[in-house]
Amino acid sequence: LKVVQTKSVTKAAEELHLTQPAVSIQLKNFQDQFDIPLSEVVGRRLYITDFGQEIADVAQNIINQVETINYKTMAFKGQLSGRLKVSVVSTGKYVMPYFLSHFMKLHSSIELQMDVTNKSKVLSSLEKNEIDFALVSVLPTNLNVEQLDLLQNKLYLVANSNLDPQKLQNSEVIFDKVPLIFREKGSGTRQLMENFINKNAVTIPKKMELTSNEAVKQAVIAGLGCSIMPLIGIKNELANKELQIIPFKGLPITTTWSIIWLKGKKHAPVAAAFLAHLDQEKATIIKEKFNWSEGY
Repeated sequence: LKVVQTKSVTKAAEELHLTQPAVSIQLKNFQDQFDIPLSEVVGRRLYITDFGQEIADVAQNIINQVETINYKTMAFKGQLSGRLKVSVVSTGKYVMPYFLSHFMKLHSSIELQMDVTNKSKVLSSLEKNEIDFALVSVLPTNLNVEQLDLLQNKLYLVANSNLDPQKLQNSEVIFDKVPLIFREKGSGTRQLMENFINKNAVTIPKKMELTSNEAVKQAVIAGLGCSIMPLIGIKNELANKELQIIPFKGLPITTTWSIIWLKGKKHAPVAAAFLAHLDQEKATIIKEKFNWSEGY
C-alpha cells in the first residue's frame, strides 16, 4: 500500500523506516502470490498496474477495518478515539499546534494527521473531502464551506535589521533598492501580496520567488531582499532583532485565521469534539499564546 501511495520503493522504505532491500523483498513475496503483475518498471520508473491498484484499494479497506476495531474498543472503554485529519496553509504551522495541544492531551487515544502545504493543495484536499478541517487565512471563493474564526492575521513589510529605514525619505523607494521576495504561486500569502500591490499600484522593479515561508524568512534575514510576511511567523526574529518591520502606507494587511470545513459535512465524533473544544477554548488560547501580537 505504501509503495502504491509513494510510487517508489525507496520513498516507501523511508516512510516505513525500513531499508530499501527489506521493502523490495516483501514486495516480491507479495507479488509471488499472484499470477497478474501488481507493478511494472519502465525505464527507472515504477508504475502500478490496474490490478495492483485494485489490490491496494482492498489493502486500504483492511487497514481501515482494523482501525475501526481499535476505535470501537477505545469507545467501549469510554475514551474518545479516532483520527483527526487537518490540512494547514504553510504559515498556519505557527498557529494550529496551539489550538490542537490541549485537545490532544485530553484525548491521548486520538491519532492526528496534519499536513502543512500551500493554499492550493489545502483547498484541493478539502474539496476532495480527504480531511476534516482546513486552516486558512484567506477564505475560498469557489467552495461552499462553513467556518470558525480563530485569530487575527496581520502581514507587514519586513526587512533585516541592517536596513536603516531613516535613510529612506519615502518608504516606497525601498523597492528600488531592495528586491521584494514572493512566495510561490498557489500560496495564500502570495495572493494577499499581489492583491495589495495591484490595489495600491505599487511598482516592483526587482523581485524573486521562493517556495516556503521559512525560505522567505531566512532570505530576508540574510539580506537578499524584503517581503510582506505574516506577523505570526516572525515573533522570535523580531525579538532577537534579526528582522524589523518597515512602515509602509496601507500595511498591515489584516485577515483572519479560520478553521473551515465543507458545508453540510457530517463530522465524525472526534472532529465534532474538536470543533466544540475550539469554540469553547479559543479565547483562552488566544489570550495565553498570542497576546504578544497586540503590541504590533
